[in-house]
Amino acid sequence: MRIALVHYWLVGMRGGEKVLEALCEMYPEADIFTHVYNPNLASKVITSHKITTSFINRLPFSEKMYPRYLPLMPLALEQLDLRGYDLVISSESGPAKGIIPDSNAVHLCYCHSPMRYLWNMYRNYYEDAGMITKLMMPPLAHYLRAWDVTTAHRVDQFAANSATVANRIKRYYNRTARIVHPPVDTASFHPVETADVSDYYLMVGELVRYKKPDLAVQAFNKMKAKLVVIGQGEMLAELKKIAGPTVELLGAQPFETLKHHYARCKALVFPGEEDFGIVPLEAMASGRPVIAYGKGGATETVVSGKTGLFFDHQSVDGLIEAVQKFENMSFKPADAVARAAGFGKDVFKDKFKMFVDHAMIEATGSKQTAYAGEKQNPDSSGTNTMNFAVGATT
Repeated sequence: MRIALVHYWLVGMRGGEKVLEALCEMYPEADIFTHVYNPNLASKVITSHKITTSFINRLPFSEKMYPRYLPLMPLALEQLDLRGYDLVISSESGPAKGIIPDSNAVHLCYCHSPMRYLWNMYRNYYEDAGMITKLMMPPLAHYLRAWDVTTAHRVDQFAANSATVANRIKRYYNRTARIVHPPVDTASFHPVETADVSDYYLMVGELVRYKKPDLAVQAFNKMKAKLVVIGQGEMLAELKKIAGPTVELLGAQPFETLKHHYARCKALVFPGEEDFGIVPLEAMASGRPVIAYGKGGATETVVSGKTGLFFDHQSVDGLIEAVQKFENMSFKPADAVARAAGFGKDVFKDKFKMFVDHAMIEATGSKQTAYAGEKQNPDSSGTNTMNFAVGATT
Protein backbone atom coordinates (compact mmCIF):
# COMPACT_ATOMS: atom_id res chain seq x y z
CA MET A 1 0.00 0.00 0.00
CA ARG A 2 0.95 3.61 -0.45
CA ILE A 3 0.73 5.34 2.93
CA ALA A 4 0.64 9.06 3.77
CA LEU A 5 1.22 10.51 7.23
CA VAL A 6 -0.25 14.00 7.77
CA HIS A 7 1.08 16.00 10.73
CA TYR A 8 0.15 19.57 11.64
CA TRP A 9 3.68 21.06 11.79
CA LEU A 10 7.26 19.89 12.33
CA VAL A 11 9.08 22.56 14.32
CA GLY A 12 10.20 20.50 17.34
CA MET A 13 10.09 17.07 18.96
CA ARG A 14 7.27 17.11 21.50
CA GLY A 15 4.67 14.44 22.25
CA GLY A 16 2.89 14.69 18.91
CA GLU A 17 6.16 14.37 17.01
CA LYS A 18 7.10 11.32 19.11
CA VAL A 19 3.89 9.70 17.90
CA LEU A 20 4.77 10.62 14.30
CA GLU A 21 8.25 9.18 14.83
CA ALA A 22 6.76 5.87 15.99
CA LEU A 23 4.46 5.83 12.95
CA CYS A 24 7.49 6.45 10.73
CA GLU A 25 9.15 3.40 12.26
CA MET A 26 6.02 1.34 11.66
CA TYR A 27 5.66 2.55 8.07
CA PRO A 28 9.21 3.26 6.81
CA GLU A 29 8.08 3.88 3.21
CA ALA A 30 5.31 6.33 4.13
CA ASP A 31 5.38 9.92 2.87
CA ILE A 32 4.80 12.83 5.25
CA PHE A 33 2.68 15.92 4.63
CA THR A 34 2.79 18.92 6.95
CA HIS A 35 2.23 22.69 7.05
CA VAL A 36 5.65 23.84 8.26
CA TYR A 37 8.92 21.90 8.42
CA ASN A 38 12.30 22.66 9.93
CA PRO A 39 14.63 19.68 9.25
CA ASN A 40 17.00 20.82 12.02
CA LEU A 41 14.25 20.37 14.62
CA ALA A 42 13.00 16.92 13.60
CA SER A 43 14.49 13.52 14.39
CA LYS A 44 16.51 11.51 11.89
CA VAL A 45 13.72 8.95 11.72
CA ILE A 46 11.32 11.64 10.51
CA THR A 47 13.72 13.43 8.16
CA SER A 48 14.52 10.12 6.41
CA HIS A 49 11.03 10.22 4.89
CA LYS A 50 9.85 12.22 1.90
CA ILE A 51 8.26 15.36 3.37
CA THR A 52 5.86 17.63 1.48
CA THR A 53 4.79 20.97 2.98
CA SER A 54 1.73 23.10 2.35
CA PHE A 55 2.05 26.66 1.03
CA ILE A 56 2.14 27.85 4.67
CA ASN A 57 5.81 26.83 4.73
CA ARG A 58 6.59 29.46 2.08
CA LEU A 59 4.97 32.34 3.92
CA PRO A 60 7.17 34.87 5.80
CA PHE A 61 8.57 33.72 9.15
CA SER A 62 6.42 30.57 9.00
CA GLU A 63 8.63 28.54 11.34
CA LYS A 64 7.92 30.90 14.23
CA MET A 65 4.73 32.62 13.13
CA TYR A 66 2.80 29.54 11.99
CA PRO A 67 0.03 29.98 14.64
CA ARG A 68 -0.81 33.30 12.98
CA TYR A 69 -1.51 31.47 9.74
CA LEU A 70 -4.12 29.19 11.31
CA PRO A 71 -7.02 30.73 9.30
CA LEU A 72 -5.21 29.76 6.06
CA MET A 73 -4.54 26.16 7.08
CA PRO A 74 -7.90 24.71 5.96
CA LEU A 75 -7.23 25.99 2.45
CA ALA A 76 -3.62 24.80 2.62
CA LEU A 77 -4.61 21.26 3.65
CA GLU A 78 -7.13 20.96 0.86
CA GLN A 79 -4.45 21.88 -1.69
CA LEU A 80 -2.28 18.87 -0.77
CA ASP A 81 -2.35 16.17 -3.45
CA LEU A 82 -3.07 12.78 -1.84
CA ARG A 83 -4.09 10.95 -5.01
CA GLY A 84 -2.85 7.36 -5.14
CA TYR A 85 -2.50 6.82 -1.39
CA ASP A 86 -4.37 3.80 -0.05
CA LEU A 87 -4.03 4.67 3.65
CA VAL A 88 -3.86 8.18 5.11
CA ILE A 89 -3.06 8.61 8.81
CA SER A 90 -3.52 12.15 10.10
CA SER A 91 -1.97 13.25 13.38
CA GLU A 92 -4.34 15.88 14.74
CA SER A 93 -3.84 18.57 17.35
CA GLY A 94 -3.42 21.48 15.03
CA PRO A 95 -5.19 21.21 11.64
CA ALA A 96 -4.26 17.95 9.91
CA LYS A 97 -7.34 15.80 9.36
CA GLY A 98 -8.85 18.28 6.88
CA ILE A 99 -7.04 16.83 3.88
CA ILE A 100 -9.10 15.48 0.98
CA PRO A 101 -8.20 11.78 0.66
CA ASP A 102 -8.58 9.75 -2.51
CA SER A 103 -12.09 8.30 -2.86
CA ASN A 104 -10.78 4.75 -2.38
CA ALA A 105 -8.40 5.61 0.48
CA VAL A 106 -8.91 4.81 4.13
CA HIS A 107 -8.39 7.88 6.33
CA LEU A 108 -7.58 7.25 9.99
CA CYS A 109 -7.01 10.06 12.46
CA TYR A 110 -4.88 9.78 15.59
CA CYS A 111 -6.23 12.68 17.63
CA HIS A 112 -4.10 14.20 20.40
CA SER A 113 -7.01 16.57 21.00
CA PRO A 114 -9.54 18.56 18.99
CA MET A 115 -7.89 21.96 18.65
CA ARG A 116 -7.87 23.33 22.22
CA TYR A 117 -7.90 26.97 21.15
CA LEU A 118 -11.21 26.37 19.32
CA TRP A 119 -12.95 24.10 21.79
CA ASN A 120 -12.33 23.25 25.43
CA MET A 121 -9.73 26.00 26.09
CA TYR A 122 -11.08 28.72 23.83
CA ARG A 123 -11.97 31.04 26.73
CA ASN A 124 -8.48 30.63 28.25
CA TYR A 125 -6.78 31.62 24.99
CA TYR A 126 -9.22 34.45 24.45
CA GLU A 127 -8.65 35.95 27.92
CA ASP A 128 -4.86 35.86 27.46
CA ALA A 129 -4.96 37.40 23.96
CA GLY A 130 -4.09 40.98 23.07
CA MET A 131 -6.71 43.52 22.03
CA ILE A 132 -6.41 43.00 18.26
CA THR A 133 -6.42 39.22 18.60
CA LYS A 134 -9.53 39.43 20.79
CA LEU A 135 -11.31 41.31 18.03
CA MET A 136 -10.33 38.70 15.42
CA MET A 137 -10.84 35.52 17.44
CA PRO A 138 -14.65 35.21 17.64
CA PRO A 139 -15.42 35.31 13.88
CA LEU A 140 -12.34 33.29 12.93
CA ALA A 141 -12.99 30.67 15.61
CA HIS A 142 -16.60 30.37 14.45
CA TYR A 143 -15.48 29.73 10.86
CA LEU A 144 -12.76 27.27 11.94
CA ARG A 145 -15.11 25.32 14.22
CA ALA A 146 -17.56 24.82 11.36
CA TRP A 147 -14.73 23.59 9.12
CA ASP A 148 -13.34 21.39 11.90
CA VAL A 149 -16.65 19.61 12.46
CA THR A 150 -17.21 19.17 8.71
CA THR A 151 -13.78 17.60 8.20
CA ALA A 152 -14.40 15.09 11.00
CA HIS A 153 -16.60 13.32 8.44
CA ARG A 154 -13.63 12.94 6.09
CA VAL A 155 -12.19 10.49 8.62
CA ASP A 156 -13.13 6.81 8.48
CA GLN A 157 -12.13 6.09 12.08
CA PHE A 158 -10.61 7.99 15.01
CA ALA A 159 -8.08 6.90 17.59
CA ALA A 160 -7.69 9.09 20.69
CA ASN A 161 -4.63 9.36 22.90
CA SER A 162 -6.75 9.14 26.06
CA ALA A 163 -10.30 8.68 27.35
CA THR A 164 -10.33 12.43 28.02
CA VAL A 165 -9.74 13.15 24.33
CA ALA A 166 -12.17 10.42 23.22
CA ASN A 167 -14.86 12.21 25.22
CA ARG A 168 -14.03 15.50 23.46
CA ILE A 169 -14.21 13.81 20.06
CA LYS A 170 -17.67 12.51 20.95
CA ARG A 171 -18.74 15.91 22.29
CA TYR A 172 -17.49 18.10 19.45
CA TYR A 173 -17.57 15.75 16.42
CA ASN A 174 -20.20 13.19 17.50
CA ARG A 175 -17.74 10.44 16.55
CA THR A 176 -16.52 7.50 18.59
CA ALA A 177 -12.80 6.88 19.02
CA ARG A 178 -10.64 3.96 19.99
CA ILE A 179 -8.21 4.77 22.81
CA VAL A 180 -4.55 4.19 21.93
CA HIS A 181 -2.25 5.82 24.47
CA PRO A 182 0.81 7.51 22.91
CA PRO A 183 4.29 5.98 23.06
CA VAL A 184 6.55 6.79 26.00
CA ASP A 185 10.26 6.01 25.83
CA THR A 186 10.17 4.31 29.23
CA ALA A 187 13.34 2.30 28.51
CA SER A 188 15.44 5.50 28.63
CA PHE A 189 14.61 6.15 32.29
CA HIS A 190 15.84 4.24 35.33
CA PRO A 191 15.39 4.50 39.11
CA VAL A 192 18.26 5.08 41.52
CA GLU A 193 18.90 3.75 45.01
CA THR A 194 16.69 5.23 47.71
CA ALA A 195 19.75 6.79 49.37
CA ASP A 196 20.34 8.84 46.21
CA VAL A 197 16.88 10.43 46.19
CA SER A 198 17.09 14.10 47.13
CA ASP A 199 14.80 16.45 49.09
CA TYR A 200 13.37 18.54 46.22
CA TYR A 201 10.16 18.22 44.20
CA LEU A 202 10.23 18.54 40.43
CA MET A 203 8.08 20.14 37.77
CA VAL A 204 8.79 19.49 34.07
CA GLY A 205 7.13 20.89 30.96
CA GLU A 206 6.45 23.85 28.76
CA LEU A 207 5.87 26.95 30.86
CA VAL A 208 2.49 28.02 29.51
CA ARG A 209 -0.60 29.09 31.41
CA TYR A 210 -2.80 26.05 31.01
CA LYS A 211 -0.09 23.88 32.59
CA LYS A 212 -0.30 26.05 35.76
CA PRO A 213 3.43 26.40 36.58
CA ASP A 214 2.66 29.56 38.57
CA LEU A 215 0.44 27.52 40.88
CA ALA A 216 3.36 25.21 41.70
CA VAL A 217 5.79 28.09 42.25
CA GLN A 218 3.38 29.92 44.55
CA ALA A 219 2.62 26.77 46.55
CA PHE A 220 6.28 25.98 47.16
CA ASN A 221 7.01 29.61 47.98
CA LYS A 222 4.33 29.42 50.63
CA MET A 223 5.60 26.09 52.02
CA LYS A 224 9.24 27.19 51.79
CA ALA A 225 9.92 23.78 50.26
CA LYS A 226 12.37 22.97 47.47
CA LEU A 227 11.06 22.89 43.91
CA VAL A 228 13.11 22.48 40.72
CA VAL A 229 11.41 23.55 37.48
CA ILE A 230 12.73 22.32 34.11
CA GLY A 231 11.29 23.82 30.94
CA GLN A 232 10.93 27.02 29.00
CA GLY A 233 8.06 28.99 27.56
CA GLU A 234 6.18 32.26 27.62
CA MET A 235 5.89 32.29 31.44
CA LEU A 236 9.58 31.80 32.29
CA ALA A 237 10.32 35.49 32.87
CA GLU A 238 7.16 35.92 34.93
CA LEU A 239 7.99 32.88 37.08
CA LYS A 240 11.51 34.16 37.73
CA LYS A 241 10.01 37.32 39.20
CA ILE A 242 7.77 35.48 41.66
CA ALA A 243 10.04 32.53 42.55
CA GLY A 244 11.24 32.48 46.14
CA PRO A 245 14.60 31.22 47.41
CA THR A 246 13.45 27.58 47.54
CA VAL A 247 12.36 27.50 43.89
CA GLU A 248 14.99 26.89 41.20
CA LEU A 249 14.11 27.59 37.56
CA LEU A 250 16.54 25.77 35.27
CA GLY A 251 14.95 26.56 31.92
CA ALA A 252 15.45 24.01 29.13
CA GLN A 253 17.94 21.27 29.97
CA PRO A 254 19.63 18.45 28.05
CA PHE A 255 18.13 14.98 28.30
CA GLU A 256 20.77 13.64 30.70
CA THR A 257 20.07 16.45 33.16
CA LEU A 258 16.35 15.77 32.91
CA LYS A 259 16.89 12.06 33.59
CA HIS A 260 19.07 12.90 36.60
CA HIS A 261 16.37 15.05 38.18
CA TYR A 262 13.54 12.65 37.40
CA ALA A 263 15.29 9.83 39.26
CA ARG A 264 16.31 11.90 42.29
CA CYS A 265 13.29 14.08 43.03
CA LYS A 266 10.98 13.35 45.94
CA ALA A 267 8.05 13.44 43.54
CA LEU A 268 6.93 15.02 40.31
CA VAL A 269 4.41 17.86 40.66
CA PHE A 270 1.89 17.99 37.81
CA PRO A 271 -0.58 20.84 38.42
CA GLY A 272 -2.15 21.22 34.95
CA GLU A 273 -4.91 19.35 33.16
CA GLU A 274 -3.43 17.56 30.15
CA ASP A 275 -4.92 15.63 27.25
CA PHE A 276 -2.69 12.70 28.22
CA GLY A 277 0.60 13.74 29.82
CA ILE A 278 3.86 11.93 29.05
CA VAL A 279 5.83 13.66 31.82
CA PRO A 280 4.19 11.70 34.69
CA LEU A 281 5.06 8.43 32.96
CA GLU A 282 8.68 9.49 32.49
CA ALA A 283 8.82 10.23 36.21
CA MET A 284 7.24 6.87 37.07
CA ALA A 285 9.65 5.09 34.71
CA SER A 286 12.36 6.71 36.86
CA GLY A 287 10.79 5.15 39.95
CA ARG A 288 9.31 8.36 41.35
CA PRO A 289 5.70 9.07 42.38
CA VAL A 290 3.51 11.84 40.98
CA ILE A 291 1.35 14.49 42.66
CA ALA A 292 -1.16 15.43 39.96
CA TYR A 293 -4.30 17.46 39.48
CA GLY A 294 -7.13 14.94 39.39
CA LYS A 295 -8.47 15.64 35.91
CA GLY A 296 -7.40 14.80 32.38
CA GLY A 297 -4.93 12.23 31.17
CA ALA A 298 -3.06 11.87 34.46
CA THR A 299 -6.06 10.03 35.89
CA GLU A 300 -5.42 7.29 33.31
CA THR A 301 -1.74 6.82 34.16
CA VAL A 302 -1.21 7.61 37.85
CA VAL A 303 -2.61 5.05 40.29
CA SER A 304 -3.70 6.92 43.41
CA GLY A 305 -2.08 5.57 46.56
CA LYS A 306 0.30 3.33 44.57
CA THR A 307 2.21 5.47 42.08
CA GLY A 308 1.13 8.88 43.34
CA LEU A 309 -1.88 10.88 44.48
CA PHE A 310 -4.29 13.49 43.17
CA PHE A 311 -5.53 16.84 44.39
CA ASP A 312 -9.08 17.92 43.53
CA HIS A 313 -8.85 21.71 43.74
CA GLN A 314 -6.55 23.35 41.18
CA SER A 315 -5.33 25.95 43.63
CA VAL A 316 -2.30 26.81 45.75
CA ASP A 317 -3.98 25.47 48.88
CA GLY A 318 -5.13 22.35 47.06
CA LEU A 319 -1.58 21.55 45.97
CA ILE A 320 -0.15 22.33 49.42
CA GLU A 321 -2.61 19.95 51.02
CA ALA A 322 -1.60 17.20 48.58
CA VAL A 323 2.12 17.71 49.25
CA GLN A 324 1.54 17.56 53.01
CA LYS A 325 -0.45 14.37 52.57
CA PHE A 326 2.31 12.93 50.38
CA GLU A 327 4.89 13.52 53.10
CA ASN A 328 3.10 10.98 55.31
CA MET A 329 2.82 8.30 52.62
CA SER A 330 5.25 5.74 51.22
CA PHE A 331 5.59 4.50 47.65
CA LYS A 332 7.54 1.65 46.07
CA PRO A 333 9.68 2.63 43.05
CA ALA A 334 9.03 -0.79 41.51
CA ASP A 335 5.29 -0.08 41.37
CA ALA A 336 5.90 3.14 39.46
CA VAL A 337 8.30 1.48 37.01
CA ALA A 338 5.87 -1.39 36.37
CA ARG A 339 3.01 1.02 35.72
CA ALA A 340 5.04 3.07 33.25
CA ALA A 341 6.12 -0.05 31.36
CA GLY A 342 2.53 -0.50 30.17
CA PHE A 343 2.84 2.67 28.07
CA GLY A 344 6.08 1.90 26.20
CA LYS A 345 6.66 2.41 22.48
CA ASP A 346 6.20 -1.28 21.65
CA VAL A 347 2.83 -1.28 23.42
CA PHE A 348 1.76 1.71 21.31
CA LYS A 349 2.88 0.07 18.08
CA ASP A 350 1.01 -3.15 18.85
CA LYS A 351 -2.22 -1.33 19.73
CA PHE A 352 -2.01 1.07 16.81
CA LYS A 353 -1.36 -1.74 14.34
CA MET A 354 -4.42 -3.52 15.71
CA PHE A 355 -6.44 -0.32 15.24
CA VAL A 356 -5.24 0.02 11.63
CA ASP A 357 -5.87 -3.65 10.83
CA HIS A 358 -9.42 -3.55 12.17
CA ALA A 359 -10.14 -0.25 10.43
CA MET A 360 -8.84 -1.56 7.10
CA ILE A 361 -10.94 -4.70 7.39
CA GLU A 362 -14.05 -2.70 8.18
CA ALA A 363 -13.44 0.05 5.63
CA THR A 364 -12.49 -2.32 2.82
CA GLY A 365 -15.50 -4.49 3.51
CA SER A 366 -17.90 -1.55 3.60
CA LYS A 367 -16.50 -0.08 0.38
CA GLN A 368 -16.82 -3.42 -1.40
CA THR A 369 -20.36 -3.76 -0.11
CA ALA A 370 -21.18 -0.31 -1.45
CA TYR A 371 -19.76 -1.18 -4.87
CA ALA A 372 -21.71 -4.44 -4.99
CA GLY A 373 -24.91 -2.71 -3.90
CA GLU A 374 -25.78 -5.57 -1.58
CA LYS A 375 -24.63 -7.20 1.64
CA GLN A 376 -21.66 -9.49 1.20
CA ASN A 377 -21.49 -13.02 2.47
CA PRO A 378 -19.10 -12.88 5.47
CA ASP A 379 -18.27 -16.55 4.97
CA SER A 380 -16.67 -15.89 1.58
CA SER A 381 -15.58 -12.38 0.60
CA GLY A 382 -15.33 -11.27 4.25
CA THR A 383 -12.52 -13.75 4.87
CA ASN A 384 -10.62 -12.61 1.78
CA THR A 385 -11.02 -8.96 2.79
CA MET A 386 -9.58 -9.66 6.22
CA ASN A 387 -6.56 -11.50 4.83
CA PHE A 388 -5.86 -8.68 2.39
CA ALA A 389 -6.19 -5.91 4.96
CA VAL A 390 -4.04 -7.52 7.62
CA GLY A 391 -1.41 -8.53 5.11
CA ALA A 392 -1.31 -5.05 3.64
CA THR A 393 -0.64 -3.35 6.97
CA THR A 394 1.93 -5.80 8.25
